[in-house]
Amino acid sequence: MARFAAASLLLSVLVTSSWSLSIDMNRVHNQEQLVGSASEAGKSRLSYDFDANSLGRNKYTPPEEMNAQFWYDIADEELTKRLELPTGKIDKRKAKNVIMFLGDGMSLSTVAAARIRKGQLKGNTGEEDSLSFEKFPYSGLSRTYCSNAQVADSACTATAYLCGVKTNIVALGITSAVTFNNCSGSEDPANHVSSIAAWSQAEGKSTGFVTTTTLTHASPSGSYAHTTNRFFESDTDIVTYGDGINDPATCTDIATQLITQEPGKNFDVMLGGGIGKFLPNTITDPFGKQGERSDGVNLLSKWQSLHEGGVWAYNRKQLLSVNASKITSLIGTFGSGTMNFHMDADPTQEPTLTELTTKAIEVLSKNEKGFFVFIEAGLIDYGNHFNNPSRSLDETNELSKAVEAALGLVNLNETLIVVTSDHAHPLSISGYPGRGSPILGLNPHDTDVNGVKYATLNYAVGTNQYLDETGERIDLTELIDEADFIHPSYIHGTIGVHAGDDVGVFAIGPQSHLFTGVMQQSSIPHFMAYASCVGNGKTLCNT
Repeated sequence: MARFAAASLLLSVLVTSSWSLSIDMNRVHNQEQLVGSASEAGKSRLSYDFDANSLGRNKYTPPEEMNAQFWYDIADEELTKRLELPTGKIDKRKAKNVIMFLGDGMSLSTVAAARIRKGQLKGNTGEEDSLSFEKFPYSGLSRTYCSNAQVADSACTATAYLCGVKTNIVALGITSAVTFNNCSGSEDPANHVSSIAAWSQAEGKSTGFVTTTTLTHASPSGSYAHTTNRFFESDTDIVTYGDGINDPATCTDIATQLITQEPGKNFDVMLGGGIGKFLPNTITDPFGKQGERSDGVNLLSKWQSLHEGGVWAYNRKQLLSVNASKITSLIGTFGSGTMNFHMDADPTQEPTLTELTTKAIEVLSKNEKGFFVFIEAGLIDYGNHFNNPSRSLDETNELSKAVEAALGLVNLNETLIVVTSDHAHPLSISGYPGRGSPILGLNPHDTDVNGVKYATLNYAVGTNQYLDETGERIDLTELIDEADFIHPSYIHGTIGVHAGDDVGVFAIGPQSHLFTGVMQQSSIPHFMAYASCVGNGKTLCNT
C-alpha cells in the first residue's frame, strides 16, 4: 500500500476511468465567481461578479515599503522589544518543530461566534466555551493591511505571514516594487522574497502544507510561489487573467513552480484539493472532470518522477492507509478544485482537516532535525464570503479540532504552535441577545423600529437584505433555521467581502511569549524563525 501502485499507474492513464465522487464547489468563492466567464478567446478577464484583476489596480504603494529590508527592520525591532521583556529572558527552549495553523477569513467575531456555537451544540448556553487554541497561554493581534491595500486579500497576507514582507494585493512571494501583472518583474529573482518553509529546508528540516482549498490557492502558495497574480495557478489561467500582455512563455504558473522549483519541489507533504491545475485538459481526473492545463504537461507524473518512494492519494481511504514510516513524501489531491465544506463532504471519500493534519505530522516527524508545516482551514473564508455562518463556524470548529489533534501528537517543549488568520470578514454579533440565545438565530430580545426581530449574526456586504417591496425588513422566523440560510447584509453586493480588522494570534510552545501585543503580520514568520533557529535574521541560536 506504501506506493499505491494502482494510483501510480493512473497518473499517466487518467482518461477513460469513471469515478463516483463529484466535487462541486462552483457555488463557493473561486476564480470564476470572482471574475466571471471567459471572453475574447480567453484573453480578456472574466466579468461575472466583479473584476478580480481590479483588486490590483490604481492603488498607492509607499515607496519605502517596496524594499523588503523595510519589513525586515520592523520585524527586528518588534522582536527586540519582546526579547527585552522579562518573559523573553526566561524561555530558552528552541523550537525543533513549528506548526502554523491559519483560519482563512477567521475574524475575531468568527472566533467568538464559533465558540458559542461549539458550546450550544453541547446543549449549553455556549458563551462560556472555548476553542482549543483560545486556551493557549499567549495571544496577540496581527495588523493585516498590505502595501497598497487597507483591506487585504489572501495573497499579500500569505507573503506577510510566511515570507516576512508585506507586498501588493494579489501578489505572492515578491516585493511590492513589482506592479500588477508585471511578469518580467515577478520572474526576476531580485524581486523574490523567500519563505520560512525555504529557511527551514536550508537547515535540513522537513516541510509541508495542508489546506482545505487547493494546493495552488493563495494561502499555501505563499510558502513557495513568486507571482504577480495569485490567479496564475495554471498555464491556462495566465492567458485568462493576463490582460492580454502575459502568457505562459513569460510567466511560470503556480502549479509548475510547486512541482519543479525550490522550495516547492522539496516539500515532503502537500495535502489539499485542486488536482485540475496539475493535469492537461486531455485527461479526466478521479472526480470525473477534465484537467485544466493547455500545455499538455502532467505535473502529477512529473512529481512522481522526482520523488521515488512518494505516494499520491486522492481519497480518505488511501490517505489513512499511508504508512508514514515507509514513504519518502506524500501528495494528496482530494478534489478537482477546492475540497468541500465539512458539512457537505462525503465522509467516506474526503478526509477531515484533523485527519489531514495527523497524517502530515506523522510523515514530517520522521526527521530528527524537525519540521515546519503550514495548515490552513481555508473554507472559513468561503463560508463568510457567502454570508453563511452555519458553515464558516463549522469550519472554524474543525480547525479547533485539528489544533487539538496536533497538541496530542507533539512534544510542546520542542514544538511551537501558532494559530492565526490572514484577514477578517465584516461579521457582527449584534443587539443584546440574552445568554444562550441561538447564535445562528434571531435575537429573541430585540426588534427593529417596526417590531420585526433581526438576526444576531449579520454581514456588512452581501447578497440578501431581506426587504419587502417598500424597503422594510421582512420576518425571517421561517427561514433562518435552514443550514443553507444566507444571513442578512446591509450593503447589496454580489458576494461578501473581506474586512480590515486586526486578527488574533495564539501561541504555545518554545518562545510563544513573542506572540503578544500588536504586531505587524509580516513579523510573524520572523518570530517563528527566531524560535526555530532558521533564516538569516536574529535567532535564539545566534543571540
